[in-house]
Amino acid sequence: MKYLKKYMHIVLPLLRNKYVIAGLVFIIWIGFFDQNNIVDRVSLARRISELNKQKEHYQNEIKSNRERMDELQSSHENLEKFAREQYLMKKPDEELFIIKEK
Repeated sequence: MKYLKKYMHIVLPLLRNKYVIAGLVFIIWIGFFDQNNIVDRVSLARRISELNKQKEHYQNEIKSNRERMDELQSSHENLEKFAREQYLMKKPDEELFIIKEK
């Protein structure tokens, strides 16, 4: 209770000052009610971070797919191997056995 009286002696004159009140109202308005408020800025910063991570992931995917594409276009054997593995293609005189692991 002693500390409360000590701080009230300092705080009450500040709360009666119209400039302090106007400043507090301005800070609250800018922080929460304005178009560019703090809450929106934090959520947008988080969204930007997520999108940058996705961008990096997709750039890595593009790089690996380009490497695979270059590998497939470089050799007919690689292209045939890819077609057999991915699309289960076969030659007319072959039989194909598919084994699925559980």
